[in-house]
Amino acid sequence: MIERGTIFCDNNMAEVKIIGFGEGIPKRCVSNDALTTLVDTNDEWIRSRTGIQQRYIATDETLTDLCTQAAQNALEQAGITAEQLDLVIVATLTPDLALPNASCMLQKSIGAVNAACFDLSAACSGFMYALNTARMYIKGGAAKYALVVGGEILSKIIDWTDRSTCVLFGDGAGAAVVAKSDEPGILDIVLGTDGAKGEALMLEERPSDNPFRRQYIEENGAIETNLPSAGSFVSMNGQEVFKFAVKRVPECIFKILENTGYSVEDIDYYVLHQANLRILSCVAKKIGVSYDKFYVNLDKYGNTSAASVPIALVEMSKKGMLKKGMKVIMVGFGGGLTWGGGLVII
Repeated sequence: MIERGTIFCDNNMAEVKIIGFGEGIPKRCVSNDALTTLVDTNDEWIRSRTGIQQRYIATDETLTDLCTQAAQNALEQAGITAEQLDLVIVATLTPDLALPNASCMLQKSIGAVNAACFDLSAACSGFMYALNTARMYIKGGAAKYALVVGGEILSKIIDWTDRSTCVLFGDGAGAAVVAKSDEPGILDIVLGTDGAKGEALMLEERPSDNPFRRQYIEENGAIETNLPSAGSFVSMNGQEVFKFAVKRVPECIFKILENTGYSVEDIDYYVLHQANLRILSCVAKKIGVSYDKFYVNLDKYGNTSAASVPIALVEMSKKGMLKKGMKVIMVGFGGGLTWGGGLVII
C-alpha cells in the first residue's frame, strides 16, 4: 500500500519535467454553420451531440508549419534553443510526406541540428506515448532536453460528405519541451492498447500493388476483396469508441492514482483528449470528481487527435491556470484502440 501523496518513481533515475508548452493553430476558423453548405447538418445538431462549435482547418499551412509554430513557442517558454535539443518526437498520423518523416522536417525547420528525430503513431493517444518515450530517454541518460509534438492535419483524411465524421475533427499542433530536472515533474505514465477492437476507428492504407503481386493474382486466379482505395478516409463506429473511452479512461486514471498514492481529490485538473463532451462528463461521474476540474476547449478546436492534450495545456498556461506545484492528470485515447495517461507536477 502506497502512502497517500507519496511520489511514485519507477527507479532512481533522473526526474523529468515539462518546462515549456506551445501551440500551432491554422488561421482559418470554420463554424458549424459553415458545414451546413457541405452536409445535411446544423449548429444545434452538432453542439448537442458533440459540444463542438467551431474548429480550425489548414488551408495554406502544412503540418510542418503547425509543428514549427508549436515547437518555437514551447522552446521560448522553456528558455532553451533548438540546438540544445537531444531528441525530437512527432506524434502524428497525418505527416506531410511519408519520407522524410515529420520529425526530420521539423528538425530542419527549427534548426535542431543535434537532435535524433523520429515519428510515433498512436493516433489520439500519440502525445502521451511520445511523452513517455522522451521521459524514458531522459531517465536513462540518453537525452537532457527533448521536444515532444502532437500534430495533425486531419482535414486531409476526412470525408467531407460524411456528416458523422466531418463535423468532429480539426487541425493543429501542440508541443512540450521535456527536461532532466532536480525536482518532481512527470510522476507516472500508464499506457494501454486493445488492438482487437481497432476496427472501431480506422484509416485504410494504400493497397499493395506491385508487379509481382499482380503476377501472382493472374497466375493463381486470386480475387482481390476488401482492398482500400488510394484515397481512403477515416471511418468510425461512434458507439464502440464511446464505450471504450468511458471504460478505459477511468481505469487509466485510477491506475495512475494507485501508482502515485494520490486520491481523485488531490488532483487540481484533469486534461483529457478532447473527443466528445459526453465522454468527458461520463468520465467525471465515473471517477467521482467535479466536472469543474476537467478542462474543456473542445468547443473551440474540435477533435485534433494527438494535438488536443498539449493544445489544452497551452491554453491553461496562457490563462494562468497552471501554478507551480499543481497536480495535473492528462489522458489521451483513441485509434488502435489505445490509451495513455500521466500525472505531472507543474
